[in-house]
Amino acid sequence: MLLALAWTTLTRHRTRTLLAILGVAVSAAMLLDMVMLSSGMRQSFRSLLLSRGFQIRLSPKGTLPFDTEATMADAGAAVNTLRADREIVAVSPVLGGQLHVAMRAGALASVALGVEPDVQGDYELVEGRAPAAPNELVASDDFLRAASARLGDTLAAGAGFDPQLQALARRRSLIVVGRARFFYMPAGQRAVALPLGTLQQMQGPAARDRVSFFMVKAAPAANIEAVRRRIERALPQVTVVSTETAMRQVDERLSYFRQLAVILGAVSLAVGFLLVTTLVTVSVNERLGEIVVMRAIGVLRTRVVVQIVLEGMAIMIAGAPLGLGLGLATARYLNSILASFPGLPAAIDFFLFEPHDAWTALGLLTVVGILAGIYPSWRAAALPIATTLREEAI
Repeated sequence: MLLALAWTTLTRHRTRTLLAILGVAVSAAMLLDMVMLSSGMRQSFRSLLLSRGFQIRLSPKGTLPFDTEATMADAGAAVNTLRADREIVAVSPVLGGQLHVAMRAGALASVALGVEPDVQGDYELVEGRAPAAPNELVASDDFLRAASARLGDTLAAGAGFDPQLQALARRRSLIVVGRARFFYMPAGQRAVALPLGTLQQMQGPAARDRVSFFMVKAAPAANIEAVRRRIERALPQVTVVSTETAMRQVDERLSYFRQLAVILGAVSLAVGFLLVTTLVTVSVNERLGEIVVMRAIGVLRTRVVVQIVLEGMAIMIAGAPLGLGLGLATARYLNSILASFPGLPAAIDFFLFEPHDAWTALGLLTVVGILAGIYPSWRAAALPIATTLREEAI
């Protein structure tokens, strides 16, 4: 009943109420975006790290994977050591480098990953199959477009290219057998993956039995931190980073995003609060006589307060669905801008929508709607009846 009365009061001035609802929708959209930003990239990065189930990364001492061009020697011995641990179920060695493909005018350069196809965690096949022979590779869409290549084509490739001699270093014929989506590559990056041994041979004697990093998958019931400590003791020449350790580092580097989200979210709430408070106050001032008459005929003060507070809540709740749609649209647009940062994996999302984000935004808006109606409602309910009636009559 009270809610119906509150809505009837608001619809007396439809244009004013509509503008207020639109203003709340903009505020709600901004709030939703900031809630999504505060946790979106962290959750997206965590999902990316665990997309293939590998919880631990090993890199050269003092570095992060692909943080430098440093590599680790005696990769075969390290793999045997890791696989001897009963709680480790998979080890994926990865070597990074470049692959140059002969073109009519020079050579096309791309990022190359040397992997063991049966345990790799760097890509997923979109079409075709994984490399089964030393002279096979899978490639990203960007590489295939740039090389004008299709599945089944044979490419003349090398680990290097001499522009003066127009010659490939350690030339080799490679067959494209699959089209893949690479998890950790930036948007637009040309990338290929081929067997680890093949890339080591193409890079020459210096790369023999060397890798850039390892990815380790532990058993589901394993204590990841205990496994990490055992690896550190067994392989003191490497840096061992678990997913949780990586997330702590990410939290430190991205703390300013969360601070920005909190500040802008607070601003959006403040704007919504001031907007609704102003509208409700104006509405109350226009009908002081009506409110005082209600008080004079015995309507309880608390009932008057509740009705006016419900007006503020109604505006907030009416604007929330519009704000949700607007927030999702703007988040998608902003995400496309932020995702263009150089070196950032294309799979990372700054704005990651989860249902609890919408509920959090709705809860905050409801609280603000209640607070926005408290001052004007209490002021109206506390007016002296006789004096106000005389002033309204005059």
